[in-house]
Amino acid sequence: MNMLLALYDRVSATLASVAPGVLPTLARLGFAGVLLVYFWNSARTKVGDGIFGILFPRDGAYIQIFPKAVEAVGYDVSQLGVFHYLVVLAGTLAELTLPALILVGLFTRLAALGMMGFVVVQSLTDVYGHGIGGSDLGSWFDRASDALILDQRALWMVLLSILVFLGAGPLSLDRLFARARAKARGF
Repeated sequence: MNMLLALYDRVSATLASVAPGVLPTLARLGFAGVLLVYFWNSARTKVGDGIFGILFPRDGAYIQIFPKAVEAVGYDVSQLGVFHYLVVLAGTLAELTLPALILVGLFTRLAALGMMGFVVVQSLTDVYGHGIGGSDLGSWFDRASDALILDQRALWMVLLSILVFLGAGPLSLDRLFARARAKARGF
């Protein structure tokens, strides 16, 4: 039994020593494989036509982000104010840039923290703005693991938390630039 426990301890120590390099890389790969295109496609539905389309969001952007406010003005988004425009613009820019930063591993901790805030706002908008509830909202500690909000987004938050706490990992621009800064300081 002592041999098995010693083996377990050695394997555990090895896994713990490689975790800071492996987990962030896997988290970024998981993000890219599962969420990157999801967020970019969502952003594309908000961007207007032309090269400066980001500055002229489509009506659908306002409907997605401010469903009750848009309904209150009879779906005439021109009646919404500067606040609504700035929130839509910021949300669209966040959906485009934060996933890209995570993908390449640049300012990863900050980008992952921003994505966590984005997911919280997105979830609150889905629940309070779009009225998602019931089985789509879900509940924890039940036998179903497929609810859109509490189940899926909890896993997204864990994935992003790995990046906040451990950074981008060895295969990233963050690591490349950190080495360059250390070299410039003479370390």
